[in-house]
Amino acid sequence: MRTLVDTGFLLALEPRRGARGSREIGYRATEKSWYVDAGDARAEAATARAAIDAFVAESDAAGLAGVTLARLALRLTDAELTDLQNRLYAVLQEYAGRPPTPGGRPWSLFLAVHPDPSRD
Repeated sequence: MRTLVDTGFLLALEPRRGARGSREIGYRATEKSWYVDAGDARAEAATARAAIDAFVAESDAAGLAGVTLARLALRLTDAELTDLQNRLYAVLQEYAGRPPTPGGRPWSLFLAVHPDPSRD
């Protein structure tokens, strides 16, 4: 929890007295977005699987009528792939940096760029 607070993903609330005089600290999500580069393939695969599972669960809960989907098959050079990733990242950073809009509805965005082994 300390790491999440220290990195700005959680905000610690004022401590309160709990059962039997214990000290309880509540936490609130800051809505900060995050990207993971775990540095090892196994950890990155586990993180990717968790993100995909979260997307599937959330889209199931929202109902497919509430989900906008797009799939695009591309053939790119390494330079073109890097350009695409940089441009997508810039758009995500722009929206992640905006303050919440009063009266706005909560939305989630899932984006994946991956090799397509079915088209080799």
